[in-house]
Amino acid sequence: MSVKKTTARVDAPTFGVEEEFFLVDLRSGRSPGRVPKTFVKACQRRLGEAVAFELQQAQVELVSPIFEDAAHALDTVITLRRQIAEIAQAMHLGIIASGSHPIARWQQQAQTDKPRYRRFADEYQIVGLRGFFCGLHVHVGVDDEIDRVQLMNRMLPWLPLFLALSTASPFWSLRRTGMFSYRQSAYTEWPRTGTPDFFADEADYRRFIAILKRAGSIRDGGELWWTIRPSPKHPTLELRIADSCTRAADTIALATLFRCLVSAHLRLPELGAQRSSATRRLIEENRWRAERYGIEAEFIDEARERTVPVAQLVEEALTLVEPDARRLDPHGSLRALRTILARGTSAHAQLQAYDDALAAGLSHRDALRAVVAWLLEATVPGQQLA
Repeated sequence: MSVKKTTARVDAPTFGVEEEFFLVDLRSGRSPGRVPKTFVKACQRRLGEAVAFELQQAQVELVSPIFEDAAHALDTVITLRRQIAEIAQAMHLGIIASGSHPIARWQQQAQTDKPRYRRFADEYQIVGLRGFFCGLHVHVGVDDEIDRVQLMNRMLPWLPLFLALSTASPFWSLRRTGMFSYRQSAYTEWPRTGTPDFFADEADYRRFIAILKRAGSIRDGGELWWTIRPSPKHPTLELRIADSCTRAADTIALATLFRCLVSAHLRLPELGAQRSSATRRLIEENRWRAERYGIEAEFIDEARERTVPVAQLVEEALTLVEPDARRLDPHGSLRALRTILARGTSAHAQLQAYDDALAAGLSHRDALRAVVAWLLEATVPGQQLA
């Protein structure tokens, strides 16, 4: 993410997003095994630092500028998506925002030829090769005087809610998985993933990184792939749990919710301060429930010692951040959260497209093509299969 070293105001933290996309061959609907170098060069000429490339060639990342306004962020993300899609279209390619690609096989993917990715392939072997998933990362600026690790600790219980609201990976390798976010399930194959531990503070966190570096496990803090972390490059707290959101409005709604929750935790120092030896395990249990059931999940509330529906937690979150939203979301981007609850996430729409195609008499493979067709149109309107 291209973020300058600035001090974000506590009352109005800045934010940015990183959206990962799959490339799609518009003639077959599949993911292209290899991507023309001309596509990479064209993206870099037109978009510069706004686009980056991932472990697999058939993935591309949109890196936003720093935002202060959610409405401006939505307009910018829509524009950047359209520009990438226009470059891709000229090469018979499209882009889809989804946690997984319904009809791609990881065995057929070619890796991006960079030293870092070659090292990953050698070190992580099949785990690295299978890592063909796309996520949404949200950065929120945190003042230098704030301990980001202590702030992260207090926000951990909210993480499963972001996954539930973003689920977009119900298919994997031409199979219906039975999950709403198979991406999160598969991602746990990697080391140093899932919910981070409760470190005492940033000094304690840096000590842990130093131990791993000396042991040769990692090269830097960027190889801690937890669901949330202090960014190793920027003065931000980075949310990493969400699937890549197909609809741009959902991306900005989740980013705004995270921004408002950061603001609320800075405004209310006691918020999230209580925890027990069971807290992290219960967060992990709720993460599993989000993976499996999405917005239909009921999360375990430790304080109330009972389960609470996701829809109720959304309303509680909106009530909590209302003072922050008045400052940070005057245009009402957070309203899209209730829209997600009403019409479902991308995973719901993908499953509906698949079931409708089967009901119309299409084969399993053609039904999966129908899912890809929906993803293309929902990611950037006007994209379509040949």
